[in-house]
Amino acid sequence: MEVKIYTDGACIGNPGPGGWGAIIISGNEKKELFGGEKLTTNNRMELTAAIKALEYYNKEEKKISSMPIKIYTDSVYLKEGITNWISNWEKNNWKTSDKKSVKNVDLWKKLKSLVNSKQIIWHWIKGHSNDPMNDLADKLAKEATPI
Repeated sequence: MEVKIYTDGACIGNPGPGGWGAIIISGNEKKELFGGEKLTTNNRMELTAAIKALEYYNKEEKKISSMPIKIYTDSVYLKEGITNWISNWEKNNWKTSDKKSVKNVDLWKKLKSLVNSKQIIWHWIKGHSNDPMNDLADKLAKEATPI
């Protein structure tokens, strides 16, 4: 059985009120998750969507926790951060290559702890490109944004 997770974040202003949305598809089951914050950034909402989806998956899907997970995101920041940049950030005490502090380090650490014991394949998909599940994650994120 294949598990797919679609995530998205939204923000009005940046920083400003924001929301996140995630869809978990496992077999014939589909679970929609969403939430928001009054003052946040788009990148924090992108990270939060992935974190909340994986937390839910960990809690609800223990019986299939060894299954590979495909995560689809339209955020280059999220995909590249977790697949490429994070190992160097950790080695450099959470500093970027130009010695600045990594933004959203609290969320990066949380996300890394959630992905450590999982087989995850990260996919970047172009936002607003008529992918039905990405469009739904975007809609959930926008609707969850507190105004």
